[in-house]
Amino acid sequence: MRISVPPMAETDDLVELWIRLAKGQRAYGSHLRADKNRARIRESITRHVASDHMLVARDEDLLGFVMFRIEQGNYEQDITRGVVENLFVRSERRNEGIGTRLLQAAEQSLSELGVETVAVETMANNEDARRFYREHGYSPHRIELEKPIQPEKTG
Repeated sequence: MRISVPPMAETDDLVELWIRLAKGQRAYGSHLRADKNRARIRESITRHVASDHMLVARDEDLLGFVMFRIEQGNYEQDITRGVVENLFVRSERRNEGIGTRLLQAAEQSLSELGVETVAVETMANNEDARRFYREHGYSPHRIELEKPIQPEKTG
């Protein structure tokens, strides 16, 4: 298995993998509409590939990917944070160390860019992903809470 920056020619394949990722996250409560974000994710993947902020794992086939960036917000912080935005491994190839290798490669790339800490988000109900990140040294930093609002009933 090799980890590398993908060529631009693989953008369509990467978009399809991202669509699989987004569809799979619906089971954990994600609100993303996978297919309706196809054009937006194509643009994002293109930017990530062009900036070397996307890595893929492959043998004969494309096995998975990781997208990452340096966090740039509106507020000054006392550290430089990297963000792992998406990490995906084909379901039939999980538990083979592919996700670990992708995560480590992203962390290494971010470290070389001067990042001091790395953040990642996962759906609260995705216990497998939460366990994976805990096993790799990640711990909760900020918790996002959500509540559906019910329209008032009249009548």
